[in-house]
Amino acid sequence: SPDFDVWIKFTLKNDSDKTVHKILEYGNPLSTNIDFFDISTDTVLQDGLSNINTNRKSINPIFNINLAPKESKTYYIKASSYITTLIIRLNIWDKEEFYNHELQHQAILFLFFGAMAILAIYNLFIYIFSRDISYLWYVFYIISITIHQLMYTGMAYIYLIDSHSIINIIQYASIIVGLPIISLALFLKSFLRTRQYIKLNIILNLLLILIILLLIIVSINTDLNQYRNLSSILLLIHLFIITIYAVFNKNRQAYFILGGWILILAAIIFMYLASIGIFNIYEYFPYFIEVAFVTEAVIFAIALSDKINTLQKDKIYANQELIVQKKTENERLELQVTEKTKDLKLSLDEKTLLLQELNHRVKNNMQMMVSLIRLQTNDIDDKKIQNIFLTTENRLNAMSHLHELLYQKDDISYINAYEYFSTLIEGLQETYTQNININYAIDTDLETEQAISCGIILNELVTNSLKYAFNEYDGDIDISLSKDEDIYTLIVKDSGVGYDQKHIPKSFGLILVTTLVESKLFGSMEIRSKDGVETKIIWREDDE
Repeated sequence: SPDFDVWIKFTLKNDSDKTVHKILEYGNPLSTNIDFFDISTDTVLQDGLSNINTNRKSINPIFNINLAPKESKTYYIKASSYITTLIIRLNIWDKEEFYNHELQHQAILFLFFGAMAILAIYNLFIYIFSRDISYLWYVFYIISITIHQLMYTGMAYIYLIDSHSIINIIQYASIIVGLPIISLALFLKSFLRTRQYIKLNIILNLLLILIILLLIIVSINTDLNQYRNLSSILLLIHLFIITIYAVFNKNRQAYFILGGWILILAAIIFMYLASIGIFNIYEYFPYFIEVAFVTEAVIFAIALSDKINTLQKDKIYANQELIVQKKTENERLELQVTEKTKDLKLSLDEKTLLLQELNHRVKNNMQMMVSLIRLQTNDIDDKKIQNIFLTTENRLNAMSHLHELLYQKDDISYINAYEYFSTLIEGLQETYTQNININYAIDTDLETEQAISCGIILNELVTNSLKYAFNEYDGDIDISLSKDEDIYTLIVKDSGVGYDQKHIPKSFGLILVTTLVESKLFGSMEIRSKDGVETKIIWREDDE
């Protein structure tokens, strides 16, 4: 859509007797120029990538709309875009609803980028230990995908790139699009060992050289971008052909790669259809692309792990063969076999150490996510976003503590509720510094699945008490868990100021608690807010 503008005219009328304050969201972060005209006040507001509002913290451009009682106003928008298809979607929001939606949307995207960062770090460590170049190319692939999604979702323009640098970076958009394809090709070239497929490997090398040259040329002359797109498509098709060929040749790792390819192609197709305005997958599955990329990255990581296991089995088998050969060979070959066995044992020990490191890092993945969120929080000044990240961190810690306890036990069907709850609450008390007494009355254990739900519920209820109940004064929080035959009763009570349930809207945390009680525990919940807040939850043991 280069070289022309699109004008939109719309009229809004306030039929109520109160002044209303709305937010108009322009639902596309990649449009380069957006001019918003309010003819009643003769004002013009500008946004878009070329004139991004430095005070805006939302991913999409937004404009405030205020209407007096019975007032009607006409507005105009002029939009244009010279880097992507011009897709115009206008949404009217209540302010509170918009910012709640925006915070949730950004939190999910941060989790996606955090997961991609964990995968990149995890595989980088494996590369350092194994020196297998496949892992290094895979790390480059994850990084390039992450950079592409930062630009595609608009997160980079809000948090990473200043407004003066955006236009310069846009000029190299073709490189940002091309790098994931190149790094994916190099990863598959090494991982599937395409040298064994001589003709296919020669074509792959030629296509790699072609696309690299075109990326350099397109960064200078954008008129040739269509040829770069064509070469990228040809390279992807050829990589898919190599994968299919490897599957037919019984290459074990190719089966994993084929599964990842299905997700990659689905993501590319849906991104392309959305970018040209034919079909918008985000209307039906808002985070399909992010889920596809994370799932595909996990599949590739599993493929790499399976490669280690295959090497491990090969080494064990080779070692056994050498032992048999040692018994049957004559004395002349004994020294040679001994030296060979020693070398193989050293390699086997290295692979065993690598497996131990792999298992250790899988166990600590959730804690690493908490650390990444904590680091990100330090760079954010917005208190609301900080609170969201802190709440997310506490929820992850609730599950992480349970995971830690499970791996310390031989029997993981039941969990020590007192040990779990006290560990969870200690972590929350470190976050909130009030001098609050926690009183426990716990006389039963919990099934593991129920413990997961109870841990998240307890985290939400105690967090609310620590944040709102005491107004920086001391107080008490009583936590009891009992079981009468097959009926569990969990009570969380604080001695704080309480609240009026009729005037306090349900928060996301309370909605989460209600959902877990009804959908996971299949129980009931009762809240009393006189002389503090008391939450009573009842469920049956066999209802889960």
